[in-house]
Amino acid sequence: MPITKLTALVVVVAALVGCSRESTSIDLMITGNTIYQGASQAPIKGVIGIDNGKIVFIGEQAPVNIRAEKVIDAQDLIVAPGFIDPHTHACSDFADDGVLNLNANYTTQGVSTVFCNVDGGGDIDVANTFAQYEEQGIGTNVGLYIGHGSVRTAVMGRTNRAPTSAELSQMKGIVEQAMLAGALGLSTGLYYVPGNYATTNEVIELAKVAARYGGVYDSHIRDESSYSVGLVGAIKEVITIGEQAKLPVHVAHIKALGVDVWGESTQVINLINKARDNGIDVTADQYPWRASGTSIAGSLMPRETLAGTKAEYIARIQDEGQWPLLKAAMQENLRRRGGADSLLISDPTRPELRGKTLLEIATMWGISPIDAACKIVISGNARVASFNMSEQDIQAYMLQPWVMTSSDGSPGHPRKYASFPKKYHEFVKQKKWLTTGEFINSSSTLTAKTFGLTDRGELNVDYIADIVIFDENKFTPKADYIHPEELSEGVRWMVVNGELVISDGKLTNTLPGQAIRHSQAKASK
Repeated sequence: MPITKLTALVVVVAALVGCSRESTSIDLMITGNTIYQGASQAPIKGVIGIDNGKIVFIGEQAPVNIRAEKVIDAQDLIVAPGFIDPHTHACSDFADDGVLNLNANYTTQGVSTVFCNVDGGGDIDVANTFAQYEEQGIGTNVGLYIGHGSVRTAVMGRTNRAPTSAELSQMKGIVEQAMLAGALGLSTGLYYVPGNYATTNEVIELAKVAARYGGVYDSHIRDESSYSVGLVGAIKEVITIGEQAKLPVHVAHIKALGVDVWGESTQVINLINKARDNGIDVTADQYPWRASGTSIAGSLMPRETLAGTKAEYIARIQDEGQWPLLKAAMQENLRRRGGADSLLISDPTRPELRGKTLLEIATMWGISPIDAACKIVISGNARVASFNMSEQDIQAYMLQPWVMTSSDGSPGHPRKYASFPKKYHEFVKQKKWLTTGEFINSSSTLTAKTFGLTDRGELNVDYIADIVIFDENKFTPKADYIHPEELSEGVRWMVVNGELVISDGKLTNTLPGQAIRHSQAKASK
């Protein structure tokens, strides 16, 4: 046993039993032949002791005179730190409506912590949101960003212009209050309205506020394809923001979207590695699917068309005078994404369209794909799975040591229910792009270290007991693009803050999740 583990074990034994021969009780003990502690370490055969929500010992053997209220014999199952998903839309499911907020679609993936308010969205009252979750209970831990788009909307609506000095000052104040409440940092959705209307300088000024409180900058970048500044230009913008605002920057769901930028992952990786070499802390997350999740409007409509209220942008779509230019722009966007047969309607709220491609719908209606797209948007829009990525780029990003696992979970896409088992089953077990240790590191330790979660993401003494135990042969996705809401299988036990949320493969209906506040905010309380 390494000296560090032995020392920790001796300290724990002394604390638990002193010089007495009387047995001491702890809450839970896990024995296993394949325990991954995180950080790409080789697995050990041993025992983990858990009490009051924390790991109190870990080693080859349990301390003497220790009795556990419950013992899990994991045998040859894989024991690992609970996974941390840095980019989710899970909080849209956490309404206080009397339904248990189990977040089961994540716990059944082995995820113990989710981050919300991504892409520049979410409630700007971070303190109130945290308080609500703590009062009503939740099945996983939750961290929150302060979303730039929500801040901008609260101050100046969805207008396509720069803020006045007074408006920018007001936006800074909202960001500061969120950081004081424990936000992880500032998130942006520069591809979306209204984030798309912000200049780089506007974002830098707000990111500086997050930087003062030790926060990070997380971005759905301005362009993942060739819509505006291009993929490479958007990556350069993120790096510039990190350099000038002096804070770590994170690229959300990194990809090369569409035929125009396939292969540009090489240039992106080189840019990020160079920035890291120059002292700029740049990281990224990635979901392991070839199709992204968006909507018909999000994928095909120009940003300027979507400005203002829904009634205003619908009026623009129906304006015959604007139609020729709009149609041409939509046709070009459709080409970028690979054509009408690359957009699969996956929206559970549109059962009459679900499971059909835009091409199939256009044929069914006897109109062009662009006319069909406009009809869908006017009638309420629809979520789509957009098949726009190449395997070469997916692999190039996944192998980078600064890329972590995420889901970007949203309705109508299997990534919300199956991203972590998908990555493990396809890219560890089948294609062998990663080892099990690398998968666990990119799904837990790397994420915890990147976002300052100093007591999670590894299995160490005094760390919070977030632990997943899964069957490597059964940890597989059940959801697919037609049936995106099937719970994953293979997680036998799941521990969140020392409590079992999955026991012998069954949900326990407990809500032990905690609010994950940024460390500087916790220190200031």
